[in-house]
Parts: sequence; structure tokens; C-alpha cells
Amino acid sequence: MMKLPRTIRLDPSDTFVFERFAEPGEWAVTGSFLFWDADVTALTAKARAAFRAGFLGVRSFGFSTLVVVSEASERERDEATEDLAHQIQQKLGAPDLQAARAAAEEEIAFAASLCRDEVNTIIAMHRTLENDNIKEQFRTLRRREGANPGGDSLHAFGRAFQFVETEAEAGEGVDLVRLTREAQS
Repeated sequence: MMKLPRTIRLDPSDTFVFERFAEPGEWAVTGSFLFWDADVTALTAKARAAFRAGFLGVRSFGFSTLVVVSEASERERDEATEDLAHQIQQKLGAPDLQAARAAAEEEIAFAASLCRDEVNTIIAMHRTLENDNIKEQFRTLRRREGANPGGDSLHAFGRAFQFVETEAEAGEGVDLVRLTREAQS
């Protein structure tokens, strides 16, 4: 068995942070190739969120803030590669499936290289644009020893804050204190 990243959703935030969100359990790649020619300063708020922290689900072509290191069979890796190749050809205009498959194989191999830690390790990414180059930084979150044994996965990693869905579209400056007070009222 090899290891690949799968999308994971610990809370509903991805469903309103990203325009297209990945379903939990999809194989994922970083998706930075989607932003190579983009003017990052001109992106909408949701597209900027995807640029800053979104992993790309290969089946949905939607984004996930977090991925989890998971075991994958050779067949599953091949299926993920094919799913991504079809997306690259259909959505990004690769000249043919062979060219799309070559690009997909490269992206899947890079995604696999991120999975050096043990299975169930969560990975988060922060992507920036520096001197016209995309830079990716990765952080890992591991289950706390003795944390919530047999309980839900959300609390095994600890909860730093709570997301509150509102009617207004979130922008760059979000007043978390006000949103929390409104949610408690």
C-alpha cells in the first residue's frame, strides 16, 4: 500500500468558504496548477480562499481546506490519476488524454510525496505568490495522545474556534467577535 491525501471536512466551513467544495473522502492534489496564470489580486474572495489554502479534490474539482494521509492501493492511485486526467482535459483544455494523464501523474506523485507522516495525519497548506512564483507551505496536525479515544474525529485534534455561517459574504476583514456574539444571541 502507498499513501495519498484524501479530503476531510472537520466542520462545514468549506461549503461556504469555497465556490466549489470537495466532498469528504476524495483523493486530492495541491491544485496550484489552477493558479499559474491567474491574477491573484483580481480573484473573488472565494477564489482567493481557494488560492490561499485549498487542496483540489480530483473527482469534484472542488476545494478542501484539509487533507488526511490515507492508505491507497495501486488501483485507487490509478483511478485518482484518471479522474484528474479527465478533469484536466475537460476543464483546462489539455490537447489530449495522454498529455492530461502525464500532468495528472505528476500531480498525484507530488501529492503522495506530502504523505510521509503516518496514516490519519492531517495536512493543511498555505499558498502565497512571491515574486510571480507560487509558494506552498504545509503543516501537519496529529491526533493528540489520549484525546477523545473512541469519540468523534473533530475533538481528537482539538477545537481552536467555531465557524458561524452568516448571510453576508465573508471578505478579507471578518469580525469574528461580532459573528460569535450574533450566533450566541
